Amino acid sequence: MHSENLKKIIDNMEKVIVGKTDTVKLLIVGLLTKGHILIEDVPGLGKTMLALALAKSINADFKRIQFTPDLLPSDVTGGFIFNPQTRDFDFKKGPVFTNILLADEINRTTPRTQSALLECMQEYTVSLDGKTFALPNPFIVVATQNPIEYQGTYPLPEAQIDRFSMKINMGYLRMEEEVKVISEQKIQHPIENLKPALDLEKVLELQEEVKKIQVSPHILDYIVKLVSATRKKEEVKLGASPRASIALMKTSCAWALLEGRDYVIPDDVVNLLPWVLKHRLILQPKALIAGKTPEHIISDLLRSTPIP
Repeated sequence: MHSENLKKIIDNMEKVIVGKTDTVKLLIVGLLTKGHILIEDVPGLGKTMLALALAKSINADFKRIQFTPDLLPSDVTGGFIFNPQTRDFDFKKGPVFTNILLADEINRTTPRTQSALLECMQEYTVSLDGKTFALPNPFIVVATQNPIEYQGTYPLPEAQIDRFSMKINMGYLRMEEEVKVISEQKIQHPIENLKPALDLEKVLELQEEVKKIQVSPHILDYIVKLVSATRKKEEVKLGASPRASIALMKTSCAWALLEGRDYVIPDDVVNLLPWVLKHRLILQPKALIAGKTPEHIISDLLRSTPIP
């Protein structure tokens, strides 16, 4: 039953997102675990459309913030505005008060504004002037960014990048897939006619089902061994935090649910590990000079850590 509902979302999104089944699944994993997703790739590959397709498929409230150098924190969270009728200050909610927030080109704004999302992503609240406002449920941030070497970009602070459950990529389409995409968009974009496959109530039920997925002590031990090993690698300047272990456990549970199982197997952990870890690893300068990447470190970890 649950796998059927999840398949409905996947099939619905693939009416718009062509040839990216695994990417679609990873985004749904983020939704199921209330985990935020960072999508990094070059412009024009459908990053924005991926987030919008998910929102439409579950009939969720969707808002988009275009991050620019002059964006202020209040443009994200909202703020208090004086009401001359009541002679008091009323809180005007910002775009963060939604179900799915698209933080478009998040690395084009200043660290001050990027940091406005920290509390939202961790506590799912906004605190201003001694008052705390709860965000809607469900709430996830889907952030896009261009590669850091592109002009006008700011690197994300470590504290913020660690709050993203996974970092995923889109990648280019195969030739036949690109032909299909441009032919479908000759008249209008398929997103315009996309109908919901599920409602938010079903999504909340699926989030609860993820919590019921069984994780054996051996799997938990495997997860902690993999993550903690990043802190001991000489090529790594900053390894993954316990938040990464939690994210890997939760995403593995969601992946198991997608596969129609009520328990996690080692393959779930192996499949999710690169997406959960690669953005969290900061390498030593000498490792970068030698051409090492986080992907190399993760491959080494998988080879050297016995599978339970």
